Amino acid sequence: MESKQFGVIGLGRFGSSVAKTLSELGYEVLAVDSSEERVEEIKDYVTHAVCADATDEHTLKAVGIRNCDEVVVAIGQEMQNSILITLMLKEMGIKKVWAKAQNDLHGKILSKVGADHVIYPEKEMGIKVANKMVANNILEFIELSEEYSILEISIPPRYLGKTIKEIDVRAKYGFTILAIKRGNQLLISPSSDEQFQTGDILVLIGRNENFKKLERDIGD
Repeated sequence: MESKQFGVIGLGRFGSSVAKTLSELGYEVLAVDSSEERVEEIKDYVTHAVCADATDEHTLKAVGIRNCDEVVVAIGQEMQNSILITLMLKEMGIKKVWAKAQNDLHGKILSKVGADHVIYPEKEMGIKVANKMVANNILEFIELSEEYSILEISIPPRYLGKTIKEIDVRAKYGFTILAIKRGNQLLISPSSDEQFQTGDILVLIGRNENFKKLERDIGD
C-alpha cells in the first residue's frame, strides 16, 4: 500500500466518515476541527486529531497539514471558510484537495480557487437513495460518472442454475459482470460457464442509460 498521508478538515458527519474510513483502510490521517468535542470523538480512530482554527494559515502549518499528500475540506455551513482553506492549502503546495460543496455555485468557486475535486455529498447520497428506492433487487448503486455505474443485484429466482453465458447480461443490457459474491467468497471475473446459486449477488458495471431496462427485467 502507498504510504500516503491524508488530512481531513471539518469533522461533521461527512468529514468524520471520510477520516474513519481512510484510517480503516490503513492510511495515516490528520483530523482537524475547531470543536473539542468532535476532536475528542474521533481521536481514537485516526493517527492525529487536533483542535484548531483551520482558517488561520500559521495554525494550519503548525499542525503539520503540509505533510499530507491529499486533504479533504469537509467544512459544513461556513462557505467562506471552506473557500479560504481550499485556497490556502493549494498555496501551501498540497498535491490534491477534495472540497465539499453545499451547492453548484459554491462548487464553482471552490474549483476556481484550486480544488482538484469538488464533492456534493448530499446530492450524491440523494441519487443513491432514489435509485435504491425504485430498484427492488438493487442492493448497491455506485455512480462512477454521468455515464457509468456499478450495481450489486441479488439473483432473480429464474436465473438459478443458469450460467453467465445463458443469461448474457452484456448482450441484453450492456452490463459486464465484474464478480459474484457467494457467501464469504468473491469470484472475480467469473467464467461464462459459472452457474448461479441461491444467495448469489452479482457485481455489474454498465452505462446508466441501460439501468432502467435491467431493473425492470430483474424486478419482474
